[in-house]
Amino acid sequence: MILSPETTAPRSDGGSLLPILAVNFVGTLGYSIVIPFLVFLVTKWGGNALVYGLIGATYSAFQLIGAPILGQWSDRYGRRKILLLSQLGTLVSWLIFLSAFLLSPRPIGAVDSPLFGQFTITIPLIVLFFARAMDGLTGGNVSVANAYLADITDEVHRSVNFGRMAISGNLGFVLGPALAGLLGATVFGDVLPVLVALLISLVATVMIAFGLKEVRTCILDRDPDPTNLRKTFGQEQRECYSLAGGGKTSPRQLLRLPNVSRLLAVYFLVMLGFSFFYIAFPIHAVRGLSWSVAETGTFFAFLSLLMVFVQGPVLAQASKRTSDTVLVIGGSLILGGGFGLFVIGTKVAIYLAATCVALGNGLMWPSVMALLSKVAGDRYQGAVQGLASSSGAVASILGLILGGLSYEWMGAQVFLVSATIFVLTAIVSISFRGLMEPDATHR
Repeated sequence: MILSPETTAPRSDGGSLLPILAVNFVGTLGYSIVIPFLVFLVTKWGGNALVYGLIGATYSAFQLIGAPILGQWSDRYGRRKILLLSQLGTLVSWLIFLSAFLLSPRPIGAVDSPLFGQFTITIPLIVLFFARAMDGLTGGNVSVANAYLADITDEVHRSVNFGRMAISGNLGFVLGPALAGLLGATVFGDVLPVLVALLISLVATVMIAFGLKEVRTCILDRDPDPTNLRKTFGQEQRECYSLAGGGKTSPRQLLRLPNVSRLLAVYFLVMLGFSFFYIAFPIHAVRGLSWSVAETGTFFAFLSLLMVFVQGPVLAQASKRTSDTVLVIGGSLILGGGFGLFVIGTKVAIYLAATCVALGNGLMWPSVMALLSKVAGDRYQGAVQGLASSSGAVASILGLILGGLSYEWMGAQVFLVSATIFVLTAIVSISFRGLMEPDATHR
């Protein structure tokens, strides 16, 4: 028996994907536009590297709470409704963020510690924490958008359409930092990028409300009937199936599957290594390199654009010639070398490092996801992906906090921590069993 009726957008080979691709692009654009200048605001309002890391970890921590709930709600009430709820939460968070500019940065407390460094607690900083918590709590829009895409995509075109989804997100990360650099260089300063992010979020809300058709998943309270009148007269709806094993699989069972524990370790290490970098580099750009908002935005736009290129034609050619495991190992080693170059500190070395990071990540990360999907199989796909997402969220929280602390202690040497993590990732990947052969789908 179906508990709720299903109204769904037609299954697509790509022609009707524009609304969800546009929503994904606009969402990532609004998020990435704050990356280059957020560290400037944190330091302006009294914070240091640790505070900057805690703000990043706040989003991840609250997303860890909210995303599973939103995902379940999207199964029960429909994707579009929950996407709209999530985007409204983001819109409110930007309004809270914008209100911080109206408050006096007068100190209400101070910390001077050998462990945590020196920073001042101000009302704008507290408001900023609250804004990021609000956005994180309702920040399940990416996972719900992916579920929406899966609902409207047929099996033949699923890989291609998820590739289009990844490209739309990457393009948002290309344009966002570049736009932030341009806006931050105007006479309006830091407030203009936040205002634009608010307007972008409003556009995304309108697009979801009026541009997306509702998609409701099938929810069953018992096994589906083998036959019914709808099937007899050719009026059946899309089939609904429960998960194998009654839909309940413990993490211990999943970790016993061949290669799953090693792949989850790789997933954790990758998220940890990048979290150290993404929290430390903006601080290093301000303190160590004396870069402006425009220079920082240009750097992140360059990095994102290269990633789009590598994940497109470069990965397509590389995957025809070698296995996913080899791409993970090689990409991880390239990443390790790239992060090591950041320590040198010259502009040439930094952009060479960015090139290595884009190349290594573009080869490594899609291959990790492909391997994870392969070892999970159809039976445990959702459970393994969920476990991986949880491990990634924990790694992000740890990396963002420890990355900020480490920069206070080590300065630019913190990038060697990321380099070491990716060398360790390559070593763990060598131990994969039975996954060294090129995937037949790549030939």
